[in-house]
Parts: sequence; C-alpha cells; structure tokens
Amino acid sequence: MKKAISRKNILQSAPAFLKQTVGRLLEPVPVQWLLGRTFREHRERLRSAQWWKAEEARKHQLAGLRAILALAYERTIFYRRQFDAVGFQPHGLQSPEQIRSLPTVDRNVITENLADMCTKSVSARDVDQISTGGTSGSPLYFYANASRSAVEYAYLTSSWARAGYKLGMPMAVLRGRVVRADRDGLYHEYDPLLRHHHYSSFHMSDENMGRYIEHIATIGPCYLHVYPSTVAALARFLRRTGRQAPANVRGIIAESEIVYPEQRQMVEEVFGCRYFSCYGHTEKIVLAAECEHATDYHVWPIYGYFELLDEDGQPVTTPGRRGEIVGTGFINTVMPFIRYRTGDWATYVADRCEACGREQPIIRDIRGHRTQEVLIAADGSEIPWTALNMHDDTFVRVRQFQFMQKMRGKAVLRVVPGKGFGEHDIDRIQRNLGRKLDSQLMLSVELIESIPLSTTGKVIYVDQRIPQGGSAAVPGRPV
Repeated sequence: MKKAISRKNILQSAPAFLKQTVGRLLEPVPVQWLLGRTFREHRERLRSAQWWKAEEARKHQLAGLRAILALAYERTIFYRRQFDAVGFQPHGLQSPEQIRSLPTVDRNVITENLADMCTKSVSARDVDQISTGGTSGSPLYFYANASRSAVEYAYLTSSWARAGYKLGMPMAVLRGRVVRADRDGLYHEYDPLLRHHHYSSFHMSDENMGRYIEHIATIGPCYLHVYPSTVAALARFLRRTGRQAPANVRGIIAESEIVYPEQRQMVEEVFGCRYFSCYGHTEKIVLAAECEHATDYHVWPIYGYFELLDEDGQPVTTPGRRGEIVGTGFINTVMPFIRYRTGDWATYVADRCEACGREQPIIRDIRGHRTQEVLIAADGSEIPWTALNMHDDTFVRVRQFQFMQKMRGKAVLRVVPGKGFGEHDIDRIQRNLGRKLDSQLMLSVELIESIPLSTTGKVIYVDQRIPQGGSAAVPGRPV
C-alpha cells in the first residue's frame, strides 16, 4: 500500500533497533517539538477554539466549508459533476446549512468513484493510501494527505486534556498493535518519542495481564489508552483475582468501540479513576470528545461540519431524538468526504453544555459498527475483533469478510472475493493476520458468495458459536 514520504511513515517503517536508538537520543526533547510546527500551531489554536461562542465557531466553520468545497469543485471530476447537477456554487456559500442542497455519499459511492474524487495525483510524494480496516464488514480504501496525522493528534491530545492528560505523560496502550515478547517474555514495546508503552492485545491471558499490570505500575503517573473491550478484560481480571489496580493510573482513554454504561461503571470502580471516551473516524470526518463533567460527547466544530439526520434525511434538532452522523471533513484535502454518511447513530442532546459552557453540538449513546465482538484464543483469553483491523492492503481485493468460530484457538475467515482475487490474496491475508495473532489462534480462509446480516439488518463481524461458559462473549453485548 502506498505511503507518503513523511516523518511518521519513515519512523514507522524503520527497523525496531533504529527506532529505539533514535527515540532514546530524542527522548529529552519535548514532545511538541518532536511532532512539528503543524502540530504545535493547531494545538495552540484549539486551546481557545474549544471555548469560542457559537457565532465565532460558525464563522470559522463556514471558512472551512468554503475551502474544502471549493477545492473539491475545482479539482475533482466527481464533485464538480455533483455540484453542477444541483446548481451549487461553493464560493457563494453564505451559511453552513446551505450544504444540505448537496446529496449525501456513502462508502459504496466512494468505492465506485474513487479515482474521480481526488484533488491531486495519488502518486504524489505527500499522499497516503489508507484503509478503514473493515469495521463495517468490508474495508474502505481512499487517499489522504500525510500532514493529516499532526492535525489529528493535536485534536486528540486537546481532547484528552479534558481527562487531565498532559502532553508527554506516559501512556499504557492496548490498542491492537503487534507487540513481540521481549527477552523476559513480556509483550511490551516502548516508544520513547511519544512516551507510549505498548502491550499486546493478542496475548490477554491471566498470566500476561498480570505482567502488564505489574509493568504499568512502574512507568510513573500515566493514562491507559485502550479499546473498551481490552480495559474491560483488564478490569475483570483484577476483580476476579482480587488484585489491586496500579495506583499510578490517572485516567482511562477508551476509543474505537461502543462504550457500554455498565462496563464504564465496572472499570471506574476497579481502577478508581475517570473513564473518558472520544469518537472519530479513519476518514477524518467528525471528532467528538466527552465533557470533563459528563459522559456526553462535544463535537469539535472546526474539525469538520457535523450533521445529525433522521431516517428521512432531515436535521435532528429535538433533544432526545436519534439520527445518523453525517460529516464533511476539513483535514483530508486529497480526497474530500462531503456529506458522508458514517453509518453511526447518536442521540441529540443540545448545542450548549450547561456544565462546562462549551457551545458545541452535544450527542450521546453513539451506536454503529464499532462493536466489541471477540475471538477466543487457545488459552481461553479474548482477542478483541477491533484489534484485527488492518489499515493496509490486506483486504484490497475483498468485498466483505467475517470471522466464524466454533472452538477456541481456531477460526474461519469467510471472504467474499472481489475482482482479481486469487491465491496470492489468501496468502497475504493469512500472513498479515498471522503476524498479529502470533499462533494464538489458527486461521483458515473460506471463500463464500455472500455474508448474511443479523435479523435486525446489522453486520456481524464475529459469528461466535462457542457455547456460553466456553469463554466467549455474546455477540453485540458488553463483555
């Protein structure tokens, strides 16, 4: 998969020993300087932007919309055709709401029109090819500018600050990264540049979780950066074994999956600190972060243009009503996502938070394709399905896929092949997933014509058939 020539990509592709050597040399340098000027400028702007009054935010939002819409109209075949069909002129935009005259797009539209939606050559040195990882049943491939990462991280760290996080604090991370065992058998890898301690989400046995907890206790005041399912597994382990949570954990930042209220309560009770969540997308469409004083999500108004639409495509403005999250992103300037339907639904709360005073759209109870389904390893431990997301070319010629499991330690990956799919694709899938699974789970590939939806029309990512009591989670329920 094509990667831009960027600081982040060069570092990520470097050999492990070189990364560690360079990282140790640069460790004394403040993180904000290592992340570059773009990061520093955006983070400084966000300090005040989150407190802007609604009218000030709308002014900047309108400028962001005009810029991305004009870019899309002037440089892409697809959007010029769309805009002309409805007589839309981006330079004449007078209010954000006027964008509603444009049709929405979804992942099928993106897939069918990919080549005509880009504003520049995808072979340019500063363009990345990206995959969403397949959390909607099939991966979505698109292109983005390499500079997006610094901007995104500025928003994320500004959001995490609401939970008390300070840039440069250590983080204990359990989010699907492939981590090999060190000389002592601990599945741990340290990133000295960001001060991140990565632990393996694919080796969550009681023995390994016990070692993770012991190691986390040694890294100083820190935050956990996790999937909701991985921190729930840690909390259940601590409760089951009667062990105490590390006293140095100051907070928990959970992302990428549905957050269940009962899980949140259990985790907070076990760890004795705040459980904080953010909501976002690989496509860089909408970003929302919980308030310091509540579990409602505040939508960042200058990250992109946020809409909440009901089943008839009309804006949801009544508190308590639900709608689909639709967004127009400002960060990706290579392939604009304009009025993109995310497939996620949320409840509208208000446009101003009485607790903190921020004048931003507020939503809660986000539900969609970010599930907490799990696979069961040979030792009975749980492997979060989210950890198997592949943001590369693993599934480039796959229309849909689904894991099916009948016994622990073994699973079948059902694949609906796309155009040009062959034996080399099967080999690549098994090789790439095998690197993550590390013999924890034996995986075979089965080609099928279609994957059925659930009785409620939902995509099922893990068809889990291990009987209850066999360490498996019930699909779609908190674990």
